[in-house]
Amino acid sequence: MRRVVYRETHSTRAAVATVAAVLVMGLAGYGLLESAVHAIGQPAWLIEPQLAAERIVALPAGIPPLLLGASGAVVAMVGLFFLLNAILPGRRARHVLNSTGSSSAVVVDDEVIASALARSARLAANVTPEQVMVVVSRRQVIVNVRPTSGVPVADAAVLAAVQNELSGMSLVPLPDVRVNISTVGVIGA
Repeated sequence: MRRVVYRETHSTRAAVATVAAVLVMGLAGYGLLESAVHAIGQPAWLIEPQLAAERIVALPAGIPPLLLGASGAVVAMVGLFFLLNAILPGRRARHVLNSTGSSSAVVVDDEVIASALARSARLAANVTPEQVMVVVSRRQVIVNVRPTSGVPVADAAVLAAVQNELSGMSLVPLPDVRVNISTVGVIGA
C-alpha cells in the first residue's frame, strides 16, 4: 500500500528520463553514422569525427567569445534542468488521509482540502465565499479573509475552525495553519 500511496503523491520522471535517453541515443547514432560514413570513404554529412575531436580539444580557439558563452549557458541550463529533476522531490499537490488500522488509503487533492477549509473559514468569519481564499501546500495552510466593511472578524475563531476541520481530516503530514485577516474590507457584502 505504501508504494501505491507514493506513486499517487509523487510525480513520475519517466518523461524527463525518456527525453534524456532520446538525446543520448540521437548523439550516439549520429556519431555512429559519421564514423560509418568515414569508414567507407565517403564525405561526412556534417563534420568529420576526427575534425570534431580536434575542435573539441582546442575549443576556445577560433570561436567568438559570445557564441562560446551562449552555447555554454545553454548546455549548463540543460544540465541544470536534468540535475534538478533528478534531485528534487517531485511531489504532487496531494495529501494522504490517515487511515490507521486499515488496508486502504485515501489520497486527496490539495484543492479539495482548500475548498473544505475555505468553507469552514467562511462560516467562522461570517463572510461570502468570494471573501475567503485558502492556499494548501505540503507543510502549510494559508487562509486569507477579506472581511465585510464595519464587521470585525475574529482571527482566533477562524483559526480554530480551520484547525478543527484539519484535525477531522487527519492529514499526513498535518500542515501548519496561518490566518491573514485583510485590513481592507469589502463593501456591501
